[in-house]
Amino acid sequence: MLVVLVEVQVKPEAVEAFRKATFENARLSLTEPGIARFDVLEQQGEPSRFVLVEVYRDEAAPAAHKQTAHYAAWRDAVEPMMAAPRTSTKFHGVFPDAAGFGR
Repeated sequence: MLVVLVEVQVKPEAVEAFRKATFENARLSLTEPGIARFDVLEQQGEPSRFVLVEVYRDEAAPAAHKQTAHYAAWRDAVEPMMAAPRTSTKFHGVFPDAAGFGR
């Protein structure tokens, strides 16, 4: 499993629009065979800071995700909403073991 944490700081006036676009992207992402989980987190006390938790079944799934129409629509829609460029950090799931992770 590959887990990607995407950190996003949104302009305060764009929070609602960002939520709407991101929820739609997350909902459609969960229909992809390579995605085991897709969470949208909002920082307590700081509603303009988000973390997307993307759990992929294999190393090829992120590239496949980035080829989807819903990802492209999300990327283009939220780019002007960001107060700073988004960042991502990749992790390998180690517990539970890879065979059971994401079940």
